[in-house]
Amino acid sequence: MIDEKKGAILILSGPSGCGKSTLLKEVYKDITDYYFSISTTTRAPRIGEKDGVDYFFVTKEEFEKDIENDDFLEYAKVHDNYYGTSLKPIKKALDEGKLVIFDIDVQGHEIVRTKLDSIVTSVFITTPSLKVLESRLNSRNTDSSEIIEKRIKNAKGEVEYFQNYDYLIINDDLQIAAKQLVCIANIARIKSKLFDNNKIISTWLEN
Repeated sequence: MIDEKKGAILILSGPSGCGKSTLLKEVYKDITDYYFSISTTTRAPRIGEKDGVDYFFVTKEEFEKDIENDDFLEYAKVHDNYYGTSLKPIKKALDEGKLVIFDIDVQGHEIVRTKLDSIVTSVFITTPSLKVLESRLNSRNTDSSEIIEKRIKNAKGEVEYFQNYDYLIINDDLQIAAKQLVCIANIARIKSKLFDNNKIISTWLEN
């Protein structure tokens, strides 16, 4: 019998304010067996943060041991603290046949593509225009004008990389964009490269 669902990776990228988090909430209502990739860090938890929800909080010694064991997909040291994407929970989720979801920037997408390309499906999400993005960022009332300006500058750079992704979603209508993302999430589980070539052929010939 051929398994219907295989472990796979779905990468979402796009400028801050394009609605990735809102879209994911809609997608989670329709898909099952997913794992949202959580970063690992050596910094102390902030008030309200929970281990295994916001981050995996570990000691510096634990982090450096995992670096030695090549257990990170990517990592960096920022302000004397390590941040990285541990391969251990990702491998576990993939072995369980889950869809591993990443919300990462264009540089992160490139790293994951380089290391795990055959099981990756990627989506670039953006607003219909820069003006719409600016309007959404300002209406959130959560960032200072300096931060908004920085996000807009980053967005102008990020959008140039959209053709490096498998799919492009223009998040103008939330319901339409959510349906598109659900379709892509389901398609990601049945890509031919996920399946064992010899096993599929021999099973097909025997039955």
